[in-house]
Amino acid sequence: MKPNLAFVVSADMTIKAFLVRHLVAIGKKFELTVMANTDDHALLAREGISGHLQRVSIVRPINLLADLKACLDLFLHFRRLDLDGIVSVTPKAGLLSMLAGFMAGIPVRIHIFTGQVWVTRRGPMRHVLKFMDKLIARLATDILVDSETQRQFLIAEGVVSQEKSSVLASGSISGVDLLRFKPDLPARDQVRQELGLRDENVILLFLGRLNRDKGVLDLAQAFDAIALACPKAELLFVGPDEGALRAEIRHLCASHLSRVHFVDYTSLPEKYMAAADVFCLPSYREGFGSVIIEAAAVGVPAVASRIYGLTDAVLEGSTGLLHPPGNASELSAGLKLLIDSAELRQQYAHAARLRVANEFSSERVTAALLEYLNGRLEVKHEAPV
Repeated sequence: MKPNLAFVVSADMTIKAFLVRHLVAIGKKFELTVMANTDDHALLAREGISGHLQRVSIVRPINLLADLKACLDLFLHFRRLDLDGIVSVTPKAGLLSMLAGFMAGIPVRIHIFTGQVWVTRRGPMRHVLKFMDKLIARLATDILVDSETQRQFLIAEGVVSQEKSSVLASGSISGVDLLRFKPDLPARDQVRQELGLRDENVILLFLGRLNRDKGVLDLAQAFDAIALACPKAELLFVGPDEGALRAEIRHLCASHLSRVHFVDYTSLPEKYMAAADVFCLPSYREGFGSVIIEAAAVGVPAVASRIYGLTDAVLEGSTGLLHPPGNASELSAGLKLLIDSAELRQQYAHAARLRVANEFSSERVTAALLEYLNGRLEVKHEAPV
């Protein structure tokens, strides 16, 4: 009989963004149930995933009544399915499913850490959120972390133990689909035409949610500082304005507004990466920085902050440049260096693409996850609960 496994996430966006390839492969080897807060009943079939979809109302904000109900629902589903193991991704899904799985006596309980929201918090909420991560790790039988530097941070902070935690392959939750993320000259030309830009323009790209933790205001300040000296440079933000920061970005770049561009949302990030020359991620916290290796696969070097997670995604001086988080002047210097040198951009881009192909392909990460699950479920399934 195939081992009986459940994947638990808060929202179906996590499945679409990170887990489809994993779940397709897992569905062939395990009896798979996917639990998420979704009414998209055709999701698994549409993505080619063999398994069952179970809706559980896991909400992102802290809501004691809703959280208790979701935990009880998970507990009942776990008991009904007689699971051999559960895997959770995202903090709320992790807390509720690890607690429900512990109470239901599920022998293998795996949580995947992909970043910590409490790192940039201050005051009581930091301690509350950190305690929740500690509780997840205590209730889990096994912990996966999507970067080695994040794992070392969590060990140093007393959140996870050395013995219980590990990283798959070279890191990343899902790796990169190299057939999707690749150099694309037609896409490069199309996006530049849509933005009214020429081939000689150097596009600095930020792609992700616009909020303060992503360092987008630092990026705007850094661009303003070098715009006069780098007349060919253009700044492009792609992603939803989650922090209502667009007006502040425009204010910081008031003297160069015609060279700052915004795209609200895209389902084709690879198009904008193909159009870019430098990928920018001056974030204050990241679990790994998947967008950096996706951009690398397209042939775009990165300028990013020197924080855990991003130091796994960028090899400083080889595939990109790093700067201290919050240091707009060093960010400016790194951007200017790559804007001024097409040769250096090309050198970094070649090294970045080669590294992604060797270390971060989605096939490699999925194979590592399957090997891990097979090993854990075989050992745990044979042992008494």
